[in-house]
Amino acid sequence: MAYELKELETWGKLTFHYALVGITVGLGIALFFIALSFFSPFFLHHIGNLGAYEMPMPAYEKEFFRFHALLGRGAFSSPLFMLVLALIPAFGGLIVGILKSHFLRNRWWDFHETGVFIDAFHNRQGEISAKEGIIRGICSVLTISTGGSAGREGPSAMLGAAIGSVLGKFRRSLSSRERRRLVVAGAGAGIAAIFKSPLGGAFFGIETLYRRDMEVEALIPAIISAISAYVVSCSFFGLGHIYEMHFNIDSIFKPLPLFFFLVLGILCVPLSFLFAKTSAYAKHFFYGIKSVPNFLKPALGGLLFGVIFLLFIMLLTVICDYERACIDFTSGILGGGYGFLQLAFRGELTIVVLMCVMIAKIIATSLTLGSGGSGGSFVPSLTIGAALGGLLGEALQTFHDAEPGVFALVGAAAFFAAAANAPLTSLFVVCEISGSYELFVPALLAIVPAYMLSGDITIYPEQTETRRESPAHRREFFVDLLEGIRVKDACTKDIITIPEKMSVADALLFAEEQGHIVYPVVNERGRMVGIVSITDLERAREDCRMNSTVGEICIRDVVVAYPDEFLEDALQRMENFGVGRLPVVKRQKPSESSAAPEGIVRGEAELLGIITRADIIREHCRRRSLICRVP
Repeated sequence: MAYELKELETWGKLTFHYALVGITVGLGIALFFIALSFFSPFFLHHIGNLGAYEMPMPAYEKEFFRFHALLGRGAFSSPLFMLVLALIPAFGGLIVGILKSHFLRNRWWDFHETGVFIDAFHNRQGEISAKEGIIRGICSVLTISTGGSAGREGPSAMLGAAIGSVLGKFRRSLSSRERRRLVVAGAGAGIAAIFKSPLGGAFFGIETLYRRDMEVEALIPAIISAISAYVVSCSFFGLGHIYEMHFNIDSIFKPLPLFFFLVLGILCVPLSFLFAKTSAYAKHFFYGIKSVPNFLKPALGGLLFGVIFLLFIMLLTVICDYERACIDFTSGILGGGYGFLQLAFRGELTIVVLMCVMIAKIIATSLTLGSGGSGGSFVPSLTIGAALGGLLGEALQTFHDAEPGVFALVGAAAFFAAAANAPLTSLFVVCEISGSYELFVPALLAIVPAYMLSGDITIYPEQTETRRESPAHRREFFVDLLEGIRVKDACTKDIITIPEKMSVADALLFAEEQGHIVYPVVNERGRMVGIVSITDLERAREDCRMNSTVGEICIRDVVVAYPDEFLEDALQRMENFGVGRLPVVKRQKPSESSAAPEGIVRGEAELLGIITRADIIREHCRRRSLICRVP
């Protein structure tokens, strides 16, 4: 009973912490979103003169601030105004470069925000400092609000992970495994809060760590935190999804459209490969320029981005309706592309604009993030995929009753599944941002081939292939060297015990002479009835129980090992219960055993030895040295 109560208490505490992480992340993301809602229209609509137009926005996303054009005329009304708009990303990049060089130095300079979360999980025991989280959050606001091609979801995941890491530090008793779970839960909560996608956010946290695996143990913590963050986010920004979707479900569930969803998934693979390679090349290019200081590289990336923007605007002036096409293109290329996604989901974009955004977004995002700008590639990936899906949908509409908006949505999900190796995240994002699970089948038809054919493609180079390659799980997968070694082969047979009838006063003197921390407690027949530690004895002395017997204060539910178990089983049990040594006891017959779970003994047990972490390491080293001697 004591064991079950302890498990229940542990579960309750952890659930509280996961919910607390979600609530805190939800509040932090609300501040982050409000900052973006102010600075984005200030720089782009007011200074960049886009306020003269009705710029597209997600249909159900609140608009907190509105700015009119500074000069009263639109950015596309003169070449000078367009030049001002094109230079704003370079200005933002300059400020970001100065902040990063001053506060972060060269520490993980080349990681964009999702990469910071992934690297912290694998290589930093889940530690992200509050300072790094705040500085990167500010830099992300500046990058995105000045038009840099980056999304707010990556920074949201990083901010959530940082909050989880900081809250985890308040509980010093947490193991590195639990700290990592808090970081994963925080990252998922960040996505859930900013994108109003609780299940998509939870799976983002556990999927993006690996190319061909997921952090299954963190799924429940991620779900608890994501739902908590989602509820907090909805209290600020309203319930429901952020995008408006209208589609005829009967026109989708026909053989030809379903076949082309499969084709769309296959088409996403080479495009995601191009995006990943372009991003990697851009990073290599910028950090290979030794003559340019690091703090100027984001500005250089913003400048080149502005040149690309102007070139595509010039192209659009030649081949289509100038002003409408420029507005649609600008909504896709500046910032994450949220307004463009809404137009694509409604099927309101021309083939020319879709093609231009698909190409330009790959280049622009690579320049922004590769040069050291802050932000994420989550929504840029959705934008590229939506453009590809919209193109296929528009092409099909010429000879068949297709739904370009649905193809855009499914294309966004399939592209992200291929580029980020996150099929379940993509699947739930489709359903949650559309507000309908009716698109589950079309999404699966595109996502499955996109993910299966993607191979080593990834926009997150910090990912490891599987859990086995991750430093976070290196110890767990170290069992091959321990395979075949039984507990009886490594345990210590010479055991120092304390009789249960010995007084606490005598036990303290005995323990001081022996110098050990934990002692099995035995009865007059030499059978183990409990276990006592120096801490237990000291606590009894503080409670004035010096005359009590050891049997009265010892722990009766004892975590044990069995002689026929493998060492990896004993090591795993030590890890699960947070202990460094286990009494080795003979397995009890069914008639003798109590209702205790496997590995827990209640009542009497025949004591055979004791196994410690040091014994396991010693036996491992001995076996390894024997292997090394074999010619």
